[in-house]
Amino acid sequence: MFLSRCFFGLSALVVGLGSAWCVVRFGGGGTIAAGAWQSTVLAGSIHADPYTRARVALGGLLALGPEETVYYVATTDDAGSPLRAHCRYRVTGPAPTARWWSVTAYADDRFLFAEAEHRYSINNATPGLPAGQVMLVTGPTARGAGPWLPTPGDSGLLLVLRLYQPGPEIRANAAALVPLRIQAAEPCQ
Repeated sequence: MFLSRCFFGLSALVVGLGSAWCVVRFGGGGTIAAGAWQSTVLAGSIHADPYTRARVALGGLLALGPEETVYYVATTDDAGSPLRAHCRYRVTGPAPTARWWSVTAYADDRFLFAEAEHRYSINNATPGLPAGQVMLVTGPTARGAGPWLPTPGDSGLLLVLRLYQPGPEIRANAAALVPLRIQAAEPCQ
């Protein structure tokens, strides 16, 4: 009897911790998708639940409220393949409705890549962008059309899109973002 209660209690603990880990790691309530990009309107909000707060803390993100900034994270391309630093991706689309936007590349440890030129993001003030468009290429070396965002190494890759002072339609509904396309620029192994 005692052993069955211990087993039941231990099983419940494992299931509870496992499900909490999954929610924190892979998202849960308040998570929306716009193409390959994921966002949560709860980040930085007084309405954030403990799981959202844990995701923000683990992600190293100091989140402002959604009326100030909306954050989107992509870990896959549009085909659903995981993003890899050694691969080349083309990120394109209409510029998001916001006072200022940026796309930043992070290694899968959620730190910036060690890059000699300290080039970590592309934003709406980057020279060479067509008016009203986002067009950039990621990869370990500069090649191809558009501004280049270096991703040296062989780790996973996350792209973070930040919209500072987003337009009212995105503030009201983060899923209203016209998603930037993330496509492999060449075959990648």
